[in-house]
Amino acid sequence: MTQPLPEYLRDDIARNVAFALEEDIREGDITAQLIDDDSTSEATIITRESAVMCGSAWADEVFRQLGDVQLQWHVTDGDRLTPDTALCTLSGNTRQILTGERTALNFLQTLMGTATAARRYADAVGGSRVTILDTRKTLPGLRAAQKYAVLCGGCDNHRIGLYDAFLIKENHVTACGGITAAIERARALSPDKKIIVEVETLEELQEAAELKPDQIMLDNFSAQMLAQAAQMATSSALEVSGNLTVENAGGLPAGRDWFLSSGALTKHVQAVDLSLRLHR
Repeated sequence: MTQPLPEYLRDDIARNVAFALEEDIREGDITAQLIDDDSTSEATIITRESAVMCGSAWADEVFRQLGDVQLQWHVTDGDRLTPDTALCTLSGNTRQILTGERTALNFLQTLMGTATAARRYADAVGGSRVTILDTRKTLPGLRAAQKYAVLCGGCDNHRIGLYDAFLIKENHVTACGGITAAIERARALSPDKKIIVEVETLEELQEAAELKPDQIMLDNFSAQMLAQAAQMATSSALEVSGNLTVENAGGLPAGRDWFLSSGALTKHVQAVDLSLRLHR
């Protein structure tokens, strides 16, 4: 499954890479200076384990900013990979290949780890009426990148940040004086923005449902409460948060559509084991 790169990511990629290179190189890569400055080489990046491909645009940008290295990709973002698969072949200035190696691999291993986690969740609910969503529990500075990786893994995005949708949680409800007051204020402030409200009890669910927000988040509902919620008449989409893992994500009550949001997609990331091999 090839995942198109969203247009909004392009500026983020350049900024992410520029910062990563600056923190690594600083005054210069002194080890690379051991190599003749006109030396050229080829290299291959491989994965040592099964994974979902993601992050080619970040690796491309690393070597674009460094200068004179070309990348030929043998896989595309969203592909399922087996161990020892070659991701790409690099050719160009040897110093630049070695200077950019770690930065490129850092982006790839992190985004592939995110995409691979997302694919496990997507596979776990395959054939059901459950859609897996990410959260804002992302690595600082890599929000858009990880949300793109979630898409590569076959899951969907929740809101991107604090600006594109209302998510009225328990503290907002308390500060506003109740669910009804919070939803009414949100509609008055930005009537075109999506409204999601978190509830902790069936009584709160009933109150929220009567106001018809776009989505209602059921926070840490027990299995019995979820079964009752599934039978309640509400035109709002229902989202489950907490208590569910990849092992039981497909076990939500049948008969209706569900969203399941999980911070584990982006915050419990295990980097994929990658290797760059230089060929002279």
